[in-house]
Amino acid sequence: MNHVINVVTDAAGRGRGAPVTAIATAATAATPPAALTAPELAHAYCGLMSGFPTGVAVVTSAAADGEPFGLTCSSLTSVTLAPPTLLVCIGLHSRTLAAIRGLGAFGVNLLHARGRRAAEVFASPGPDRFGAVAWEPHGRDGVPRLTDDTLGFACCDLAELRTVGDHALVVGRVAEVLYTPDTPLLYGLRRFAAWQPDNLEEPTCVS
Repeated sequence: MNHVINVVTDAAGRGRGAPVTAIATAATAATPPAALTAPELAHAYCGLMSGFPTGVAVVTSAAADGEPFGLTCSSLTSVTLAPPTLLVCIGLHSRTLAAIRGLGAFGVNLLHARGRRAAEVFASPGPDRFGAVAWEPHGRDGVPRLTDDTLGFACCDLAELRTVGDHALVVGRVAEVLYTPDTPLLYGLRRFAAWQPDNLEEPTCVS
């Protein structure tokens, strides 16, 4: 560490009483943080995204023989209002993704706060998820719609599918919307919660 010592003197160069000493410390260069390993970075990223609460949806589709498939999804976003388009992210090895590819259509079931059990059912492996919820085939493609656990449903035609890492970005052109104002189910900080707005009036679209 380098020290610079200054003695304050009067105009004649004589010291005024005891010398006044000021010590300046040279700045020390900041040490860059050590690079994270891939597992450490993934863990840190999960922690980061857990602090971003979102709504909860069950994405559904069906096989050619009508067998329903679905999974819980919080990776959902609106893409554009003209035309109405949304995007969901689904793991590449998901059977629901395979059904979406085959059918060319899928549904987004937005869960209300009382739909937590449905979220848990479709987030867990199981041979008959649809046997645990009330549902019906909807529209010309027979896309499964959950009838008791949702505040909204969007029926979508598959518009684009793109692979990013170990997931697929599934872009859907919205063909039909059903919506009833209710308290949404949220997921954040690795837990479910109910969001209680000031009112449940019809939402206003802002493009």
